[in-house]
Formats: sequence, C-alpha cells, structure tokens
Amino acid sequence: MRDFHLPGRSQVLALNGMAATSHPIGARVAVDILQAGGNAVDAAIAGAVVLGLCEPQMTGIGGDCFALIKPAGSEDVVAVNGSGRAPAGLSAAALRDQGHAEVPPYSAHAVTVPGAVDAFDRMARDWGRIGLAAILAPAIRYATDGVPVAPRVAADWGEAEGNLTGAARDFYLIGGQAPHVGQVFRHAGQAEVLRRIAAQGRDGFYTGEVAEDMVASLRALGGTHTLDDFAATACDTGAPVSAPYRGIEIVEHPPNGQGAAALLMAGILSHFDIGRMDPFGAERAHLEAEAAKLAYDARNRFIADPAHMTRLDHLLSPATAERLAALIDPTRAMDSPADVSEQVHRETIYITVVDRDRMAVSLIYSVFHSFGSGLASSKFGINFQNRGAGFTLKAGHPNEAAGGMRPMHTIIPGMIRRDGRIEMPFGVMGGAYQAAGHARFVSNLTDFGMHPQAAIDAPRSFPEGGELKLERGYAPSVRQQLAEMGHRVVTPDTPIGGAQTIRLHAAGVLEGASDPRKDGCALGY
Repeated sequence: MRDFHLPGRSQVLALNGMAATSHPIGARVAVDILQAGGNAVDAAIAGAVVLGLCEPQMTGIGGDCFALIKPAGSEDVVAVNGSGRAPAGLSAAALRDQGHAEVPPYSAHAVTVPGAVDAFDRMARDWGRIGLAAILAPAIRYATDGVPVAPRVAADWGEAEGNLTGAARDFYLIGGQAPHVGQVFRHAGQAEVLRRIAAQGRDGFYTGEVAEDMVASLRALGGTHTLDDFAATACDTGAPVSAPYRGIEIVEHPPNGQGAAALLMAGILSHFDIGRMDPFGAERAHLEAEAAKLAYDARNRFIADPAHMTRLDHLLSPATAERLAALIDPTRAMDSPADVSEQVHRETIYITVVDRDRMAVSLIYSVFHSFGSGLASSKFGINFQNRGAGFTLKAGHPNEAAGGMRPMHTIIPGMIRRDGRIEMPFGVMGGAYQAAGHARFVSNLTDFGMHPQAAIDAPRSFPEGGELKLERGYAPSVRQQLAEMGHRVVTPDTPIGGAQTIRLHAAGVLEGASDPRKDGCALGY
C-alpha cells in the first residue's frame, strides 16, 4: 500500500469494465462505449482514435497499430498486425546513391502506408459488436467540437513544433504556434475522413478522394507512393510469442515489432537474483542496462518484416539468453553496441480495455517520431507517420528498406498469463524503451511484489546513445555508483515512457493503473 502522506495514485477498482490510457478523454470514451453496449474491441478502437485528437503528436490515422486480443470465454490470444508497408517504389539502393546513410526521417521516403485504419476495420468486423459508425462517433464529435490541450500534451507539442512543415503547420498549429494548456484543438478535415470511414469502412480511407489526397501530397513531397500501395493495405493476424519469467508467462506481439527483444531481455534477467537487490539501487539499474544493451543488439541484427526474418527461434531460445547473461560483468559497464537506423523518439499511445465478459484488449498506436514525418496531406490534413525511419539502409540486412516491406517497429502491446489464464494486459510507451520497459514492469511485479500502480510509478532507466538515462527518482548516491561502474549517467529532458495496465483478478475485480508521467488515468464502472 502506498504512503497516503505522499503524492501518488491509488489503483482503480471496478467490477463491470475498465479502460486505461494516457489521456482522460480517451479513457472516458472507451468506458462510455462499454456502457452503451460495445465490447472491449469497440471501446479500444474508439478510445484510440480519439487519442489521435487528444495527443496528435503521438498518434493518428496516418499511423500504425498492433493489438493483442483475448476473446471473451477464451484464454487464447490473437495478435493483430496493423503496421503498413513501404510503397512499392522505395529503394534502399536509390537512397544510398543519393548519399543517405539512413532513411531521412522527416521526408516522404520515411512514410510507410498507414496500417491502423485497416486494422481497426478488421478488428471491428471480426471481434467488435457495434460497428464502425458507432465506434467512430465520439472521435468525429471531438474532431468537430475540439479537445482542450492537456499539460503533458502541450509540453510535447511545443517541443515538436519545429518538426512540422508545409501543410502540417496549417493543420497542427494554431496561429502558427503550438497550442498552450487549455487551448482547444479542432480538426475538421479529420472529422470528414472519419465520417467516410464510418460509412464505407477501410475503403473510405484507402480508396477514393482521401487516398488521392494522401498520394498526391506524398508524391509532391518526393515520395513514390501510389493508389495501388494504399488499396493493397491489409492487416495480418496470428499467434503471439511468449516466454516464462518467475512463474508467469510474458505474452508479446511477434515481429515486426520488438516483442521478441522484450522476451530476450527478460530471459537474460532471469539468470540473476534480482529480488535480493534494492529495486531502485545501482546494482539493479546496472544489470538492466547491460541486459538491454545485449537484447537490443540482437534486436537490431535480426528483427524485421517476418517474411524476411530467419532468426526468431534464436532470439526466443533460452540458450541465447543464457549465453548473453554470461557476458555481463556485474561491476563494470560494457560499451554500447552500435545503433542501427532508429532515431530517438517517444511518441506512442497505448490503451487497454477489459469488458464485463472479460474480453481483454492490449492496443498500441503510433506515428513514430513526434508528429511522425512532420508532413500532412494538403486537403484533409492527415499527419503521416515516419515508420520507414525504422528501416536500415545497410545492404543485405533483413531490415533493409525495400518496397512492400514492413519496417522493424518499436511499439509492442503485452499481456501476462498466469497458470494458463490471462491476468493482465499491459503496455509501456517510450519508443525504443518499450522492450526494456516491458521487462522492468514484469520484474517490478514478480521480483519485488509491487502492485501494478507502484510498478508503473517506479523510476526508470535506459541505456541509449552511449548514455545511461536515469529519471530523477533515483538517488544521487545511485548515480555516483553507476558512474563509478563506467556508465555515462544523464538525466533525460522528459520522463522515460508511460504505461497502463488492467489486472483481471480471479475473484472478478478489475484493477487498473495508469502512468503519472502522462495526463491519463484508468476508469471503470
């Protein structure tokens, strides 16, 4: 139990249904959908699309999504891959010939075809209850009437203002500036697009006037995109990947997301007696940093479009985790392996919903960098993601940029299974941090017995770009110890990531938790 003398959050408890996400309007919309007769899939989509208006720097219909769905009455989990593909005309060789060492992140070359809308359409048809028109009605209303800008959103928006160029500045700035806290943001163009999707399904987005606007805008910016690229967009479904950790099973989305890296990092950590360590001490932070370096090096080498990946079994093998764990010096930091083409970012939303029938959804939805590519379509103002920046231009690499391929993604939804039963959908935002965040969240729960809100609240660290980023929640003595171990310790400008979760207690109670690093909350009824 938390100390009620100190600032903090209590867990949220309910019986019938619950949603947790990074903005209160998104959580409220999801719960409203549940109370109006929708199920967890309906509510998750509704909340996610609204978040594209509440947090447009983080996500939007010009982006991608991944989801894990546990249907009502089943403990099986379906993985939905709503990530889009590169246009057929994208060529790594052509970009290398132009002098690029990586995909230029704020260019049309980095814009992969948005996959989220197709995935939402498929999810609503196959697992939803009320249909897209009802699901999208709240987002259409908020796009038309507006959303007051929340504090964390305003801070992120102001920081990202310089990323916006051309038409994006017209649609995502107010009077040429990022909006301030409490200013109302509206998007009439997106309201119209959502009306068309509500009436026509995915074809209202991927064909016709909306697709023509996106293609013409991208081609004017130097892209190779065609109407055929958009019309061909189709999500995939399949089985998740999973691995044990301290008596539970971590369930992750398979590649092209980095869920396998989260499982590998957890596997490395399982070879150490973490539970005897100070949860906020230098020994644990060092061990996690070293495990992350090794797991992310493997991720960078092997994770790619599943059609081009051959080493998934290697990443998931317990023997691989054991060999990597043996490389860790408990007293000294290793050099960070070289990064591939991924640039630093933290722009993602996550939403989890559980309904009264105990369908559970874990959904993550993103435009990659803040406002993605910084580009938008000229007529409807659809902000384009820059997921193509997740490709590498290294010749022969499984994640080498190519037409029709999906890039390696950082976004990953997760779930926890215990004794054959799905106990907890969860997600940790924060760009590259997400795999490490999954491993740390699970370790907080299992190694230290933290309740979900405490596991989310706990301070975070992450090795990135040759530095060890420590949030201000770590003591000065811990920073000094880590520096003496050889880490270059820095305090990040903004907190590391965000997280949400819902625990399904066997007794029927739902327990929600949401990260204070964001503006959101968990709500139930």
